[in-house]
Amino acid sequence: MLKAGLKQLIEIYMAFFKLGAVSFGGGYAIIPLIEQEVVENKKWLEREKIIDIFSVAQALPGAIAINASTFVGYSVAGIPGAIAALLGNVTPSVVTVMTLSVLFTRISGYPAVKSIFKAIYPVVVGLILYAAYKIGKTAINNLASVVIAAAAFAASLFLHLDPIPLIIAGIVCGLVVHWIKTLNCIKEKKKGREL
Repeated sequence: MLKAGLKQLIEIYMAFFKLGAVSFGGGYAIIPLIEQEVVENKKWLEREKIIDIFSVAQALPGAIAINASTFVGYSVAGIPGAIAALLGNVTPSVVTVMTLSVLFTRISGYPAVKSIFKAIYPVVVGLILYAAYKIGKTAINNLASVVIAAAAFAASLFLHLDPIPLIIAGIVCGLVVHWIKTLNCIKEKKKGREL
């Protein structure tokens, strides 16, 4: 990891400030935006690394956008980078919430305001679906991952399971798949020696 300079920290802060300013709909809606900025625009991280960061950020307590921003900042510039990304991400929200808390009670009843929020909701759903599609292209790459993803989706949809047990089950499934692959490799090596 490179030692972070002030210029790089300001760049990290500004990148996440920009993301924080447009992240309507919470953490999942910001995932494609973070990926676009960090992987494609800035080229700070590889796509596989950002997928790993999103997975860990989702598994931890707290908002996924905050967790992911902190992890990305840390991956790019260590602890100062984590702090810069975190502050950049939360600054727009803090300023906006403080401003709107004063104004919202006065304007929330207006039909135009209600219409604006009704129009934002479908956009947020679309961004979440896009994030799922982008992560799925990288994360779901074999039969085992297809089965695990389908089982997690079904358990969420039909059994209404919380995310934590599903994540723990995913960890267990990953270990089992790794164990099975290891056993198969050992068997193949033994067969090769016997021939």
